[in-house]
Amino acid sequence: MQLPGSDILIIMGVGGLFVILAVVGLVWSRVEEKRYYNGLMTRWDLREYLSHWPPRIEAGALKTGGWICLAIGIVLMAIGVFFWITR
Repeated sequence: MQLPGSDILIIMGVGGLFVILAVVGLVWSRVEEKRYYNGLMTRWDLREYLSHWPPRIEAGALKTGGWICLAIGIVLMAIGVFFWITR
């Protein structure tokens, strides 16, 4: 036996999961970026800080993934709300 509208709730639940993952990814990227720059501040050699070589893309990748997850989550939740209203 299936509850009426359970498909809509599943779509909205997956959208909510993506939003939660987006928040986690964005916060994690901020922590990694802060940790990286604070680690550079304790060094005497600032070549890496000034030239950004070797490139470290971990924080940027987490930030990009977070924004993508946020967009997907918002779209899925909007689709769920649309289907709920037109039901």
